[in-house]
Amino acid sequence: MVARIRMYATLGCPYCVRAEALLNRKGVTDIEKIRVDLDPARRQEMMMITGRRTVPQIFIDDMHVGGCDELHALDQAGKLDPLLNAEAA
Repeated sequence: MVARIRMYATLGCPYCVRAEALLNRKGVTDIEKIRVDLDPARRQEMMMITGRRTVPQIFIDDMHVGGCDELHALDQAGKLDPLLNAEAA
C-alpha cells in the first residue's frame, strides 16, 4: 500500500518543487497539495498542526515529516522508502 501524501505549499516555492520532484522520483504522483497562498485559513491550520510558518510542510499518512530538507534527509538515511511503502498494520 502506498502512503497518502499531504503537502502544504505555495505556488512558485522552489522547496515545494524540490520536495515534489523527490516524491515523484520515488513513484509518488498522488500528492494532496494544499495551497496556503490561496487560503489563509489553511495556512493557519498548517501553523497550528506543525508549529511552523514555512512551506512545504509534508505529511506521510498522518506523520509530519517536516519540510523539504527533512524529506531529503529521510531519503539519504534510507528511511523514506519504508515510510512511502508501509503496509497497513
